[in-house]
Amino acid sequence: MEHFFAPVNGIRLHCVSEGAADAPLMLFVHGFPEFWYAWKSQLEEFGKDHRAVAFDLRGHNLSDKPEGVAAYRHKPLLEDLKQLIEHLQAGKEDKSCILVAHDWGGAIAWTFAAAYPQYVNKLVIINAPHTVPFARALASDPVQQEASNYMLLLRHAKAERVLQANNYERLLKMFSRTADGHCALTDDEIPLYLEAWARPGALTCALNLYRASPLYPPTPEDPGAAALKLDCAALTVRVPTLVIWGEADTALGTVLLEGLEEVVPDLRIRRIAEGSHWVIHEQPRRVSAAIREFLQEGNTAPAEKA
Repeated sequence: MEHFFAPVNGIRLHCVSEGAADAPLMLFVHGFPEFWYAWKSQLEEFGKDHRAVAFDLRGHNLSDKPEGVAAYRHKPLLEDLKQLIEHLQAGKEDKSCILVAHDWGGAIAWTFAAAYPQYVNKLVIINAPHTVPFARALASDPVQQEASNYMLLLRHAKAERVLQANNYERLLKMFSRTADGHCALTDDEIPLYLEAWARPGALTCALNLYRASPLYPPTPEDPGAAALKLDCAALTVRVPTLVIWGEADTALGTVLLEGLEEVVPDLRIRRIAEGSHWVIHEQPRRVSAAIREFLQEGNTAPAEKA
C-alpha cells in the first residue's frame, strides 16, 4: 500500500492507496473513532481493479489537525472531500468516483452526494444515517433517542478525560458492542488504534465532529435535532446508492432506514443480521461482496434484499 499526503483545503490529509493510479477511483471515508485502517480489507479487495484510497479525516491520526469546533462543521468537511477527489482525479475529465463511507464518514458522504452528485458515480453507505430520517428519529423516537444518548457525553467538555481514562478503555469497549459480543478489533489492531488516538490533538478533533453537529438527542434544556428545519430537496441523493446495514447496531436502529427512499430514490438496502455497527470489521468479505455486486449491476434499483 502507498502512503502519501494530499494538500487540500489548506491542510494535508494522510492517504493510503492500493491499485493502479489510472484505474477508476474508489474512495473510502471512515467514522468515529477510527482512521484509514478501518478499510484495510476493502483496499486489498478493490485495489485489484480500482485505485482504492482511504484517508484520515481532518483531525484524525496522521492528517492535519485544525483547532476549534468550527473547523469540524459540515462545510469544511465537504470541501475537504471535494478537493481530495479533485486532487486524486487530476488530469481526468470525469472527476466522479465510487464513494464508500461508514458512520461519521457516511454522514459526510450523504451530504456530499446530495450537494456534488457530479463527483459521485455510485454511493455506498454502511451503518450511517441520512440526515433527514436521523433528525426525525432523534426528535420523536424514544428508542433512538436513548440509543443516541452517548452523543451527549461526546459533546461534553469532560469527554476527553473520560475516554482517555485507563488507556482508552471506554473507546475500546465501544468495539465490543458487536453481534457476538467479541471485540471487533484483533489483538494486533488494538495497538494501532491506541497509537492513533494518542496522537496530540487527535481525540479532541474527533470529538469536535459531535460538538459541531446539530444532530443530537434533545434534553430538557436543549431541543437538539428537534429544532432543525431541513430542506429535504437539498438533501436528496440522486446517485445510485447501496446502504449496507448491520442490524445488531446498538447505536443506530433500523428505524433509520424507514422512509429512506423518499430522499434516496435510487436505493438498494442490504441488511446483515449478523453484523453490528462494526460490520466492516466483523464481516469484511460479506461487505465487499455486497459492494462488488452493486458495482457490477446497472442503474435500475432492485427490491430490497434480506
